[in-house]
Amino acid sequence: MPDSSDHHIAELLAAARSGDVDGKDQLFEACRGYLRVVARAQVETWIQGKVDASDIVQQTLLEAHRDFDRFSGGSKAEWLAWLKRILAHNAADFVRHYRGTAKRQQRREARQMPPSDRSSIAGYGDPPAPDDSPSQQAIQHDDELQLAAAMAELSPDHAEVIMLRNLQRLPFDQVAERMQRTRPAVQMLWMRAIKNLQEIMVKES
Repeated sequence: MPDSSDHHIAELLAAARSGDVDGKDQLFEACRGYLRVVARAQVETWIQGKVDASDIVQQTLLEAHRDFDRFSGGSKAEWLAWLKRILAHNAADFVRHYRGTAKRQQRREARQMPPSDRSSIAGYGDPPAPDDSPSQQAIQHDDELQLAAAMAELSPDHAEVIMLRNLQRLPFDQVAERMQRTRPAVQMLWMRAIKNLQEIMVKES
């Protein structure tokens, strides 16, 4: 697991700015897991799991690599904030593209439906502002990279239930539906997942 301390990130930033290729690669890889968590929390909340967040993460890292010289900060907090702004922009673009495609499909379907049935087609609302969304608030932590690294150590079911319940803020009924389990089973899974996450973070602190 990468060292996620402020000092380590500052060292990697300095190394990357000095032309150290390995340091630059390490800097970006240290943040990949965190961006994946943020991307899933943002985008899947808007369009309900119909997108692979890794595509947005990869696009974000490519753009950050390309525009690295534009980053003027020096701390871990500034670095993560800069990456998250790029990711939020890419996520919003992706959602707009998805909504446009979905609406065109809806219009085609509506033209083929009897007029009495057309009012039942649901529209797509605008995504919430990234800075104000519950998922963005929930992801805040003293060491965000440590949180993402701890999430990566969880079993797939534990990571999924925390993602859906804590980061996407879905009610337990929806979490149960998404995970194809009963609500009591999901609630028990969630309690075990939270306990496991806390133990991992204590161990790695």
